[in-house]
Amino acid sequence: MLSLPSSSFAARRARVLEALPVGGALLLPTNVEQNRNSDVYYPFRPDSDFYWLTGLDEPDAWALLKHGEPSYSLVVLPKDREKEIWTGIRVGAEGAVQDYGADAGFPLEKLHDTLGELLADVDTLYYAVGRRPDPDAVVHRVLGALRKGRKPNKGPTALAEPASLLDPLRILKTDDELALMRTGAAITAEAHTAAMRDVRPGMREYEIQALIEYTFRRRGAWGWAYPSIVGGGDNACILHYRAGDAELTDGALMLIDAGAEIDGYATDVTRTSPINGRFTGPQRELYQLCLDVQIAACEATRPGASLQGIHDEVVRSLTDGFIQVGLLSGSVDENIESKAFRRFYMHRTSHWLGLDVHDVGRYQLGDQAPGEGDNRPLEPGMVFTIEPGIYVSPDDEEAPEAFRGIGIRIEDDVLVTADGHENLTIATPKTIADIEALQG
Repeated sequence: MLSLPSSSFAARRARVLEALPVGGALLLPTNVEQNRNSDVYYPFRPDSDFYWLTGLDEPDAWALLKHGEPSYSLVVLPKDREKEIWTGIRVGAEGAVQDYGADAGFPLEKLHDTLGELLADVDTLYYAVGRRPDPDAVVHRVLGALRKGRKPNKGPTALAEPASLLDPLRILKTDDELALMRTGAAITAEAHTAAMRDVRPGMREYEIQALIEYTFRRRGAWGWAYPSIVGGGDNACILHYRAGDAELTDGALMLIDAGAEIDGYATDVTRTSPINGRFTGPQRELYQLCLDVQIAACEATRPGASLQGIHDEVVRSLTDGFIQVGLLSGSVDENIESKAFRRFYMHRTSHWLGLDVHDVGRYQLGDQAPGEGDNRPLEPGMVFTIEPGIYVSPDDEEAPEAFRGIGIRIEDDVLVTADGHENLTIATPKTIADIEALQG
């Protein structure tokens, strides 16, 4: 399946070839089908790097990109009429050329011989060692055969990480990618709006999950980009809680973190709303605090800013708010230095978004070690989340009783533009007035 025009994938491959050094080759295996139980398999999802380069969503395939002829090769499952009766039509070696733009297509049963021939004149092989054992075994066997009694300059002498080629390209979204992401945002907005509008006390979390994911599929998405979080009441304080069978009770909040996957591209949106349609006083107070901080963080997005700078301002503003409402005492600086704020806000504000919900791309530049600050300057074409939250544990006896068990997160997907930003998911209601208006 090609969700984007073939020209889009051809342009990507051209950019990779331009970045690929002379004598280098990029080798990408896709995923294999994963067994669920007995003879049942999980729905297949291609490897993101492989799919970004090829547009092919069949399992067990390999892509090789190199200078010379053939510059783009695909190794795929062979045509097999008996198996196609059971599991669907395969692309086959011919289709790899005709439908997916490969210069050469090869059947999977000739994988070892094909790779041996194609890699014989390669100096540096860009292949991700250690991701999956089965492809690793294939590559080790092929390289071993090339090196056994090999002639000088035959076969790769160095391995390199594909991320060094692909991540700088994948992190900057093109117009056609953004069109898909805007479609995912519109579908996700419809799903969240329906959930906040239709929820009623006495329903179960899984009913809202079903409504959300029905909307995703009905509108043509692959499905969810990650397992949907629907947490009612105390469950909203569990960051990666998955929708369960808990009852959604009158007077409690419902936190939904769910996003559609449209042709491989993820949407990631969180909204928090009152199950009975009306925020209580304490809920309203904490919600407005979180919303004000979230809106300010969105407004701070522009070229040259950094995720660390945005996060620091979120932490400072939330900490000040925690002091104002009585969750913390002392000064803002003291509570930041001691990390006391982490009692109520314990995660980062942002992550990259694209083909992966936590998409590729470095967060730190220069000599900084991971975890020392997301200092990379933002550039037009980058997409990331902004998701501050407030979580007051139900058993936090030091917190004011009225706030205990309240979990709130507000998350949007934001694109950096040349002159600022675009909130891709702004159509999903998030003000108190708009949310309360949904139930009338």
